[in-house]
Amino acid sequence: MSLLETTITGKKRGSSHAHVVTELGSAIVSGAIREGSILPGDAELSQRFNVSRTVLREAMKTLAAKRLIEPKAKVGTRVLPSDKWNFFDPDVLGWRCDAGIDLVFIEYLAEMRLALEPAAAAAAALRATSDDIVALYAIAAQFDDVSHTPETIAKVDLEFHLAIARMSGNPFMRSASALIEAALAISFRLSSPASSASTIHEVADNHLKIVHAIASRDPERAIAAMRHVIDVGRTRIARCLAPDPQQLARPAI
Repeated sequence: MSLLETTITGKKRGSSHAHVVTELGSAIVSGAIREGSILPGDAELSQRFNVSRTVLREAMKTLAAKRLIEPKAKVGTRVLPSDKWNFFDPDVLGWRCDAGIDLVFIEYLAEMRLALEPAAAAAAALRATSDDIVALYAIAAQFDDVSHTPETIAKVDLEFHLAIARMSGNPFMRSASALIEAALAISFRLSSPASSASTIHEVADNHLKIVHAIASRDPERAIAAMRHVIDVGRTRIARCLAPDPQQLARPAI
């Protein structure tokens, strides 16, 4: 289940392995388990989560792959500092969102999107096929519907941005999709554009400008249109966290 789907439905993955990973991972990312601390031993954790040693070991391997923990011989399993964590991992991003959303986190997320998605739009303008563009117009047309709920418009938004990442032809763009999902999950929680008909029309128009630029094979226009969409979304979310306009200022990227 994706980060956005989890945010929308509130459902968590139900296996024993997933339960251990989620409980420990979210505790680490939230700070409930401190960076640099040593986790309890296998016997204690197996008893706490009521799972076998095999399930626990697999869960610990998953957390280690996310760079949250590191086993050390004769020392135990140490929680790594946050600068080691893999924030491109959807679970880590989801746990970070669950731990609390602040302006600094919004800015970091926007910086990464601005570094990646305009470039993806420019590449799509050069590489997209005619069928790709027709499909993107069809997705964009789904935005302009005043009956949208926060859930439905978030799903269309994700489909649109993932389509551009795919159309870029760059596999690294598609692999960074967790960042897009995190931004949309935050938007869903705090400031969905589905809150008013005028905002829905604005979002529809802004996304359509991206498609027009790609269809015109104009990379510079595609970059500008994508940057505008990201900036508008970032400002809308930030206003929910900091109504004072001066707090929304950020250095140029």
